[in-house]
Order: sequence, then structure tokens, then C-alpha cells
Amino acid sequence: MQIENFKIFADLVETKSFSKSAKLNGITQSAVSQQARAMERHFKTLLIDRSQKQFQLTREGQRVYDSAKELLHSYDKLLSELQEMKKVISGTIRISTIYSIGLHELPPYIKKFLHDFPSVNVRVEYRRSNLVYEDILHNSVDFGLVAFPVKVRQIEALPFRNDQLVLITHPNHALAKRTDIELRELQGHRFIGFDPDIPTRKAVDHIFREHKMEIEPVMEFDNIETVKRAVEIDHGIAIVPQATVLQEGRQGSLSIVHFKGKEFTRPLAILHRKGRVLTPAMKKFIETLGLEVHDSRHTPET
Repeated sequence: MQIENFKIFADLVETKSFSKSAKLNGITQSAVSQQARAMERHFKTLLIDRSQKQFQLTREGQRVYDSAKELLHSYDKLLSELQEMKKVISGTIRISTIYSIGLHELPPYIKKFLHDFPSVNVRVEYRRSNLVYEDILHNSVDFGLVAFPVKVRQIEALPFRNDQLVLITHPNHALAKRTDIELRELQGHRFIGFDPDIPTRKAVDHIFREHKMEIEPVMEFDNIETVKRAVEIDHGIAIVPQATVLQEGRQGSLSIVHFKGKEFTRPLAILHRKGRVLTPAMKKFIETLGLEVHDSRHTPET
């Protein structure tokens, strides 16, 4: 058995999908199936219960998976320690991020990181929030960036920063010339929102409920860029993170209005799988974001 066999098997168990495990390891779905059967022949026991409709391990399969995680953790720890001994900062960092953070918050940090560590490749994928968590759980990426982080047992969430939520309007809108505004003054205006499952939309709905306001969006979109475009053509007003509209505010295509008396914020966090070994490059990336590194390298995930 080689270390790659254990990784493919662990990915299969965690994704519960032959196709996803194949994609993670750059091989065919058939090759994953062949690897699983090869492990069963090697250990002379069934590892996967094929009588079940859903993917399920046998008792022996669970034991092999647990040991595979320990082996992979030790192997990753060894590679990381050797890199640190040689003072090598290289490799690839894979990031899954929601659109608003990836397009507006992350770029200056990546620019600085690549300037300081040119031997590291950074790959960024833009995803909906729920898929970012899925990417982390399936080990498809090294880090995830989300807003309004939720607690997940297998995921470590490091607070990144807080965005201020602001009102945006068309420059000729009745509210555009205001420097600040009471939340209740939005009543009666056409409102553009994010899709109901987007965390920022849930937060805005919660703010409205707290202030006993009933506002139904006239339009709903799944990303910040489309929301901004709808406001720019005067289809309505919207509440968005201030960092995402700074350029439009400078250009004058949108008016930014702050809320009076109370600041509404959107917490951001960087996610990684609990128990995973952080390479020197990953540690430097976390430090570039201005965060402290908490490396659980001595304890594999349970």
C-alpha cells in the first residue's frame, strides 16, 4: 500500500462519492473503484458495504479509514516539518470563497502574499456559502472565506474582519443625498435583496424583524455584482457590505448612505478543516490576513 491509496480511500469516505474522490485526486471514477477493491484484496476483508443504497463502510472499513487519517496526518506533518527545516515557502494554496469577499476583500491580501512569496501558487474559486463549507469538509480546498460563519464541528473558523452594512441607491434616488438614514425610513421603497439562502440576506431579514419592519424584496439575486447592477439602473435600493461598493461610490454610479444611530456589521471568517496540518505556505497566508496561526499539527482530526 502506498500513501496515495490511503488518501484516495479517505477522500472517498469523506465525500461518499466515487466521482468527487476521483476529481480530488485527478483520476477516473473507475480508478477510484479499482483502488477500493485493491485495498479490500490487500486487507482480505470488505471495506464498503455494497448492500446499502447509500455509501456506507463496514466495521473493518471504518477501522481502515481511522488508521488512514492517522497515517495521512503523520505524512503531512513530516512534509511540513521538512519544508520548515529547509525554510521553504512554496506549493499551492486552494481557496473557496463567496463572491463578495473574493472580489472585493481578498485581492489586496493575495497581491501582498504573492509579492512576498512568489514561489506559492494561489487558486481561488468563487462559490455560494454552503458550497464553501462543503469544499472544506471534502478537503477540496485548503481555506474557505465566508460571511456570518456558522459553527461546524469539523471546521475551524478564524475571525477575519467585520464589514459595515450600508444602504446603496441610484444617484438620483430620493434617499441618495442623505448622509445617514434611520432604518425605518426604508419602508415603502422598492428593495432589492439577495436570495433567501444567502447569509447576508438572512442577516438583513433579521435586522428588519428586530425593528418590526416588513419589507419584501422586489428582486432577489445570488451575488453582490447583480444586486449592484440592479440598483445602478434604479430598480430599487439595497443593503450591502460597504467594502463591495467603494469603487462605485468613488465613480458616482451608486450613492452610499450610512445608518443613523446603529452600525450593522457583517463578520467574515477564514475556514479550514480541523486537525489538518498547515504547511509553511498556509501559515504565511493566514499571517498575511493579519491572523494568528493555531496549528493543530500534533492531533489528527477525530
